[in-house]
Amino acid sequence: MHEDEQVRRWNGWGDESIDFALNDDMLDFLRARVGDGKPPADATLAEACRSVPPGRLAPHRYIDATPEARLRHAFGQSLPDWLRLRYGRVESVPDGVAFPESSGQVRELLDHARRIDAVVIPYGGGTSVVGHLTVPETGKPVITVNLSRLSTLIDLDPQAQLATFGAGIAGPDLEAQLRARGYTLGHFPQSFEYSTLGGWVVTRSSGQQSLRYGRIEQLFAGGRLETPTGTLAIPAYPASAAGTDLREIVLGSEGRMGILTEATVRITPLPQREAFHAVFFPTWTEAENAVRSIAQAKLPLSMLRLSNPVETQTTLAMAGHHRMIGLLQAYLGMRACGEQKCMLLAGASGDAATVAHALKQALRIARRYRGVHAGAAIGEKWKQNRFRNVYLRNALWQRGYAVDTVETAVDWPRVRGMMQSVEQAARNALSAFGERVHAYTHLSHMYAQGASVYTTFAYRLAGRYEEDLERWKAMKGAACAAILANGGTISHQHGVGVDHAPYLQAEKGALGMGAIRELCRHFDPTGMMNPGKLLPAS
Repeated sequence: MHEDEQVRRWNGWGDESIDFALNDDMLDFLRARVGDGKPPADATLAEACRSVPPGRLAPHRYIDATPEARLRHAFGQSLPDWLRLRYGRVESVPDGVAFPESSGQVRELLDHARRIDAVVIPYGGGTSVVGHLTVPETGKPVITVNLSRLSTLIDLDPQAQLATFGAGIAGPDLEAQLRARGYTLGHFPQSFEYSTLGGWVVTRSSGQQSLRYGRIEQLFAGGRLETPTGTLAIPAYPASAAGTDLREIVLGSEGRMGILTEATVRITPLPQREAFHAVFFPTWTEAENAVRSIAQAKLPLSMLRLSNPVETQTTLAMAGHHRMIGLLQAYLGMRACGEQKCMLLAGASGDAATVAHALKQALRIARRYRGVHAGAAIGEKWKQNRFRNVYLRNALWQRGYAVDTVETAVDWPRVRGMMQSVEQAARNALSAFGERVHAYTHLSHMYAQGASVYTTFAYRLAGRYEEDLERWKAMKGAACAAILANGGTISHQHGVGVDHAPYLQAEKGALGMGAIRELCRHFDPTGMMNPGKLLPAS
């Protein structure tokens, strides 16, 4: 087993040594909204390993068939994944986990899998929240291919500002290697600590500072895809009018066509300065009008993130520092920012003059909508903790609460209705179980056309696997139906996996779905690559 797997939680998020401290204000806040949580009894790692069924693979030099390796690679970070692990329902696991060290070894593994009629599931950082790693019930042996050893910097061209990496490199290692040479990719999803470059590409990931650096589709310049029928090499050009862009076949492919082993990305010199400032608005109407105006002004900002009133309240309750938050609340109250206030975080990255100009212009627009500038302290605190807040899921589970999210993107006229409909859909779904849900939303990415709408749900666990899974299915289904009814994409940044596959045809149409199926069939005629993901299982 790899050293990083030994310190990583097998049934939750992140490093076992890191805990999210819940302050009393936060717990009281949550209890008042959904009730007292009762911690469920978790299965132990030893118990889960004992329930792993015998493997069906003959020994192979690249494949680890031990129960713990198979268990640790069978699940991602979706709530159904958590429920199966926490309750010890882990029957569907791969038969072995391969650890190739080169594109050539990946090629060998695909050829081997084809000979023995096995299913192949690519594994990057194991951070999927929509079921990309779910092991299908096909009756065939399953090989999961862990790409973590494909993690070197292969080439860096400072003149073209291109870097080529093994696709299994994790975010921190990628940034460390670039920063040592004076560059950054600037791609920082919340899963940054564990997610990988290849995973970002094949799920069309978006980083928190994509307003400056771009989503992964703007950063991905070319690469190498090993498919069951051969190697697809995609050279990197500044631009091309030579027919269909083959990068678009790889982007969002979710392992259905092959395994991305190398990726060339567009990099940027390290910024001289970064700054993140907080602005509060009296109401959502003023806040949304302000961020739309800022986004459409196309200022050189790196981030805009707007929390609705409930998320703003939740953020302040989680902050601790009771006296300081009390003083801030009193000050904002005097400036007409009361219970309906909304918090905007605005960030800028670049040389000092650009950062100062971008923030000055953003604040000038915010003031037109009664925005109250609260300085850089809150923004800097967010930056320090932006990859730690996901640990809240572990802490709340231990108190008897589940946390899940859904996200979409819509044009500006539909943003408010989408936010309200998704939150209400979750409340209605849980009320059928006699339960309440604490739902709150932020706009995580802004565009001139519209914004992403990202909603979080916190609610009590039943403490029984079947009931907790039923609650999640009801809430997830209701939220997805609300997204479709309000004209949103089924995923802005999490991908499709198995959880969103039933809703994809509503977005793509029958002809579009047929085109995706034909692409998959071209590269993978026998359907051995990650079946059931992206396209509903046939």
